[in-house]
Amino acid sequence: MAALLLGCALMPPARAAAGAGGGETDVRRDATVAAVERVMPCVVNIATETVVSVRDPFEKFLQEYFDAYGRGARNAQVSLGSGVIIDEAGYILTNDHVVRRATRIWVKVGTREEPYEAKLIAGNARSDVALIQLKAPAGERFTAVRFAKDDDLLLGETVLALGNPFGLGGSVSRGILSSKNRVTPKDAEQLDWPNWLQTDASINPGNSGGPLVNLRGELIGLNVAMLSQAQGIGFAIPIKLVSEALAGIFTPETAGQGLWFGARVRIGPPPLTVGVVQQKSPAERAGLRTGDQVLQVNGKEPRNFIDFTEAIIRQRKGDVRLTVERQGKRLELAVRPVPESSVFNADMIEERTGLRLEAITPELARSLGLTGTEGFVVAEVDREGPGASVFRPGYLITALDGQAPADLTAAAKLLYARQKGEKIRVDFVAQQRRGAFRTFQERAVELPLR
Repeated sequence: MAALLLGCALMPPARAAAGAGGGETDVRRDATVAAVERVMPCVVNIATETVVSVRDPFEKFLQEYFDAYGRGARNAQVSLGSGVIIDEAGYILTNDHVVRRATRIWVKVGTREEPYEAKLIAGNARSDVALIQLKAPAGERFTAVRFAKDDDLLLGETVLALGNPFGLGGSVSRGILSSKNRVTPKDAEQLDWPNWLQTDASINPGNSGGPLVNLRGELIGLNVAMLSQAQGIGFAIPIKLVSEALAGIFTPETAGQGLWFGARVRIGPPPLTVGVVQQKSPAERAGLRTGDQVLQVNGKEPRNFIDFTEAIIRQRKGDVRLTVERQGKRLELAVRPVPESSVFNADMIEERTGLRLEAITPELARSLGLTGTEGFVVAEVDREGPGASVFRPGYLITALDGQAPADLTAAAKLLYARQKGEKIRVDFVAQQRRGAFRTFQERAVELPLR
């Protein structure tokens, strides 16, 4: 036995490092390590600042004597989360709750000491998906993650949850895909754990908004949360829902400062496929159809849906030239976007609902006895319209299908996307006068569109 132990001690160590003279494979460098090396450069840390007004007992004194502009005291709240770069131009995917209401956003990328400032491009509270972009020097490029196919998920496959919590560096946890059969979300329904992927990979604090990837290093979900009531249960938004949310929040309309193009492409590798063409839109009038494959925009092949959208919004005047392929034929189309305000307005809302709505100004709010200016007031009601039996002038519309449109243009766009006869939920406040008193009652109705 002593001789055997002595022999083992004298044996030279095994050579395992790849390329270290013998070309042998390092047994540690498995699929997990390769996936982490591929994805980690895409993972970022996100910090936000939200400036909020605070009540100060000396506020009036300070305003009168030291603040000629009457500004109240302010306080900064900082939150931390993660994100993943999805385009080389510095576009980053994260959770909406990470950047919601942020007045400033900072992003730490890789080993770079100084964080980049970023701007919020678009977000959706319902899907909890947001898109931000780094304010980087012109021409600077970043490593972007690859998207997995929408339904390319294997129950029990190894998955990796990555993040950059608190800016301390990359964090990785490994587990399996525990459940992929989630409930399909209903219209206007807030996404929650029934709609998410489930994994036993730990979603560490600060990893919210980071990527969930497969062993090919492809993005299959966006980390959301850990279930506090159970051990080892984490959730991520499936890539299919992420893609649908991105296609809806980053469009020529949302990014183009009021331009109406009227078509969206599906997220995926080129050639991009047209997924939606709105009726009577500039895109439809130009001849664009659902299923067309986009080969070029203004003479250049778009790399992805972000490149497609940017190419359109850069063309502020004149036609957007599209080269598409349809059933094996190559077609040249010219689409001229138009201002949204010329199409989506109070007239369209009245046409669909029979209600003439007005934005609430401070003066109108005072005359109606309202304390805020959120929502829209019913100015007129068409006696032959679908809402004639419910609404009266002076009623306050607070939400359409669970959403609170920012203005009349946004409200008209929401209604325009619905078909004739389709019902839409309208939340409103009914105001009634009884002598010198006013009463307010919250109500909701399913209103058919005409």
